[in-house]
Amino acid sequence: MPRRHASLPRLLTLLTLLVLTVCAVLTGPFGSATAHGTARPLPPVLSRVPTHDRVVFLTIDDGWYRDPAAAALLRDRRIPVSLFPLPDAVEQDPGYFRQLVPGHRPAVGNHTVGHPDLTTLDLTGQRKEICAARDRLAAAFGRAPALLRPPFGRYDDTTRAAARDCGVRALVTWTHDFTTWGDTPPPVPRLRRGDVVLLHFTPTLTADLGRALTAAREAGLVPAPLGAYVR
Repeated sequence: MPRRHASLPRLLTLLTLLVLTVCAVLTGPFGSATAHGTARPLPPVLSRVPTHDRVVFLTIDDGWYRDPAAAALLRDRRIPVSLFPLPDAVEQDPGYFRQLVPGHRPAVGNHTVGHPDLTTLDLTGQRKEICAARDRLAAAFGRAPALLRPPFGRYDDTTRAAARDCGVRALVTWTHDFTTWGDTPPPVPRLRRGDVVLLHFTPTLTADLGRALTAAREAGLVPAPLGAYVR
């Protein structure tokens, strides 16, 4: 009996060492990676949004040319749009952009700081572009953007990883570009529900918006806020 009692402390010691070893493994490189969220799935990339609703999504990029007529069209007709502006452009005239998304701060997405081709940067460089833009847009609009439009529509898995690290829920590209690049507007496609329309803050934005709205109406679609459908 005394020998059996004497072995009990030794057994407890072995069990304690086993528990400590397991804890060390769980809190080591693999465990800490999971704890810090790097095991989360990469955000999806959407060029259109699956939906049964008869809606289309108007999105506007950049922000260097700020046409009052385009703003008046959107404001007076209460057309929901989603903006992917550059922080430098927003900080030049924040009021212009705020009037386009009154009460809809989720309608503002991330478009990086300097508009680079993100695929030319490493993970650290991509994080800097995306996270810094997030912080500056959050300061301007009171809410951090949850969607990212990669400049030029170019991305890779490193972009998706950097976006995830910066709190991005999804990358959004586009279905159709209605921007007039040059002297002639592009052909007007037949829009379908869930399509994402790309526009830019350029001198032709008012006319480009008109063509997009006409195409939506002819297809029996209405503009809807992107942030309400991508969660």
